Amino acid sequence: MQATDPSQAVHGDGLVPSLAELVALRGSAVRPPAPRRGRVGHAGQAPSALRGRGMEYAESREYVAGDDARHIDWRVTARSGRAHTKLFQAERERVSLIVADTDPALYFGTRTRFKSVQAARVGAVAAWSAQRRGDRLAALRGSVVEAPIPPASGTRGVLRVLDALTRWYAHPPEEDAGLEHALQQAARVLRPGARMLVLADPQRAQAIPAARWAGLAQHHEIDLLLMVDPLELQPPSDTLDFIAGQQRVRLDLRNAQVREQWQDRFVQPLDQLQRLLAARRVAVHVIATDAPSAGWLAPDLPQVPT
Repeated sequence: MQATDPSQAVHGDGLVPSLAELVALRGSAVRPPAPRRGRVGHAGQAPSALRGRGMEYAESREYVAGDDARHIDWRVTARSGRAHTKLFQAERERVSLIVADTDPALYFGTRTRFKSVQAARVGAVAAWSAQRRGDRLAALRGSVVEAPIPPASGTRGVLRVLDALTRWYAHPPEEDAGLEHALQQAARVLRPGARMLVLADPQRAQAIPAARWAGLAQHHEIDLLLMVDPLELQPPSDTLDFIAGQQRVRLDLRNAQVREQWQDRFVQPLDQLQRLLAARRVAVHVIATDAPSAGWLAPDLPQVPT
């Protein structure tokens, strides 16, 4: 099956995201429950700038029972001969960073919308939800030439991110260093305690070493939002024709071996990734192109249809 070139599409038809549709998703970003407290730092808005387990180093004091051993200040400990732990200055606002995978595999779809459009819509829902929590919002993609969208609060911060998502997911960027590069950037720019929402194609997420995800989850709250097409998870039981390059290819999915190969290619790796990352404190959400763009948010709360 050959997907239509999204660069030729009309905005809002499921092939190319429009800024208007991303803005309209504001009503679907229901207020989530209180954010999970991460391993490091405060989640959400801090009530004051008192010293605590927050973002920015403030001072060191003597270690007391119950302090996190990972925060021991080894330099002061060695100099004084007594164990000391680091204290951090609490920030008033947490940063939510949207990391956008812009791999060409996302610019495809067979139902309702392209995976790229769903990624933009899910990112918009995440942005509006972060704004309702009082977070400052930032965004980046895997680029060596384009600077990240810097953190900003309020509606202005959201609109800057929505504009970037609209551009990034209109068509595959000519320059894309990949999801691994984007995650490396994120690790460099984020302070501990931030929230990271990663929009990705499953195959690109599977290529990231498990140690990378685990390292990020040690310091941040991570939501991995995987865009899938229903065809990938449930292929037809007959034949499937598609175009690869200049060749027309036919898959006979009535053949048990072909269906098994399909499962090995699309379904099993996705299941393995979910199990692997759940053990590393990464929340994984699988979102089909024909699913509500806000369906991954707080399932126990009412959702506005999208």
